[in-house]
Amino acid sequence: MTGSYVKKPGLVMLAALLLPACRAAEGPFFITYTHQMEEPRNLEMMTKNVTGKPGAGNRFLGSAAELEYGVTAWWTSELYLDGQATSRENILFTGYRWEHRFRVLPREHWINPVLYVEFENINGADRALLEVVGHDGADDLAAPTGEARHEKKRELEAKLILGSYYKGWTIAENFIVEKNVRHAPYEFGYAIGVSRPLALAARADRCNFCPENFQLGVEMYGGLGTHADFGIHETSQYAAPTVAWTLASGATFKVSPGFGITGTSAGFLLRFGVSYEIAQFGRGLHNLFRGGRP
Repeated sequence: MTGSYVKKPGLVMLAALLLPACRAAEGPFFITYTHQMEEPRNLEMMTKNVTGKPGAGNRFLGSAAELEYGVTAWWTSELYLDGQATSRENILFTGYRWEHRFRVLPREHWINPVLYVEFENINGADRALLEVVGHDGADDLAAPTGEARHEKKRELEAKLILGSYYKGWTIAENFIVEKNVRHAPYEFGYAIGVSRPLALAARADRCNFCPENFQLGVEMYGGLGTHADFGIHETSQYAAPTVAWTLASGATFKVSPGFGITGTSAGFLLRFGVSYEIAQFGRGLHNLFRGGRP
């Protein structure tokens, strides 16, 4: 009995390969969340990356490795591991984030609210840029990472996510509030996204270049100041077209060039990522550790 349990942890990755893949349904967005939840017991693995050169600062690459799991039909949980590499400076692990999303209404409506809460334990050198709040700007990205890494950011973040479907269009709005647990004011931000696949009807056969495999969209996001000076004055604002391509294997590739439209924004940010979703990952592991087939 003991020998069989020793081997089973080594079979976890094998189970992941044997389980069927399914297509991610989050669309082409990088910042904006839709009301789409992860299917129960499905696991999505994703990397989100962003690169840019803020003014006189050095070019950086920020990255977040994501594990998203469907706990129930109304509860999705995600873990992020962040890191960054900056030219002529260093490569750093910058912390982690743990988020939860809760769907409020069980059925589809013309507008679907989702509540989001996240705990962040990162440092000031983080460059993942998963949201823009308050007065975040290019100057923050240009700060030397060797100094910024000593700034601890233990923050709570909440979002109200509103999502709708209309004749094949996905429309999503996010309102963000963030607070350092020890100090600093309440910071606000937003994200808005619209997307649509090139075709709505899926073909019976599997293919890589079918029109329904491509989703196009655009998102806008930025800061809304703090509770003391709410608004867009001296905040960063971005507009970003997005595209996602899903292969027959279930892997999805996304890319999004982002353009700063205010003086405090970074001029240009290029985002890119890849994801792969495993159907019924939780069920497969449960069966594996009980001695059954994955």
